[in-house]
Amino acid sequence: MGFKPIKHKSKIVKVHKALVTPDFNNKTVLVRDHWDYVEMWLQKEKKKEALMYWRQAESFYKASVAIPETASPLTLYYCFLNATKALLTVKNIAFVENHGASGTIQDGDTNLKNEEIKFHANGILSSLCGYFGEPCNNDVYSLKDLLYNLPYIHRCFNLTFPTGYPEIYIPIVNPHFVIMNNSHKAWFYAELSGNYANQHTLNKIKSSGFEKDIGIDNRFVIRKKKRFNWYKSGANKTQNVENLTNYHKTLRKDIQYIHGVETLWYVKRKDSNKCIPRHPLTIMLASMHRLSELARYEPTVIFRHFELKQNWLLSEFIKGAGIEFVDKIACEITNQNLMTPAVRTVK
Repeated sequence: MGFKPIKHKSKIVKVHKALVTPDFNNKTVLVRDHWDYVEMWLQKEKKKEALMYWRQAESFYKASVAIPETASPLTLYYCFLNATKALLTVKNIAFVENHGASGTIQDGDTNLKNEEIKFHANGILSSLCGYFGEPCNNDVYSLKDLLYNLPYIHRCFNLTFPTGYPEIYIPIVNPHFVIMNNSHKAWFYAELSGNYANQHTLNKIKSSGFEKDIGIDNRFVIRKKKRFNWYKSGANKTQNVENLTNYHKTLRKDIQYIHGVETLWYVKRKDSNKCIPRHPLTIMLASMHRLSELARYEPTVIFRHFELKQNWLLSEFIKGAGIEFVDKIACEITNQNLMTPAVRTVK
């Protein structure tokens, strides 16, 4: 029977970094500066209002680099807020001019689990949730649980809190789409490697609709049970990209990445009661909002957080949030796969 990779415009179709409206017709774009590239894109598309928000976001980002971690959440949050407004404006999504989030401190010791964030039904955060198809009905989460659900600091989180929070991000390699020979049925394909290439790992992600390809012996290949139609010829071929886009949108809710010269992809487990089914952008915006409140109104509290065992986790979140947020939202704004070019060593 067998299968082979799907090709579109002579290239193997891989998982896209944009979730909602990924552009599968164009090549990956190599950019050294996301700010410059998106600014040029917005100018080309004549998105003047979004361009204003984007430039404001960049100004706040640059300001955050020059101040300490106990203060930078304030400028980073306004960077995220304005970048989100740029996205919503480009997508013609109406938004109410308020934050859409609020934070409170529960009684007890200074602790990440006592910092709570409420997702309001209206506001910028709510509109961003709506963009990703997420509900926003006054849900309340602890800052600790929100940080647990971010892939780029997940290893740091597990080392900081080694008990009670199982690993929920399973690394995968070679994620792409394949089609069965002599058929129009296609599906998602990826490989588990190293210590993760076993049935125990597969059991953790079965609830997300993954299964092992038992026809492959020399690699531990996983695939989505759900299929989509990809036509090699005929009138239905014009539907291919639309079919792929719809399938990909659902898939990407289970597949997340860490930005870098090489994109690192992960399957997110659903079988932990600490899993929050939200996009990293909404989680980062809400988390940074709470830290910005502390930096602005209760600086003694944020200083205490940095005196405790979670100081490394908070530091990694704040230091990495800027580029992670900007990369993800830039891909959503432009619908493109944006990658940082690798530097080749000349011998």
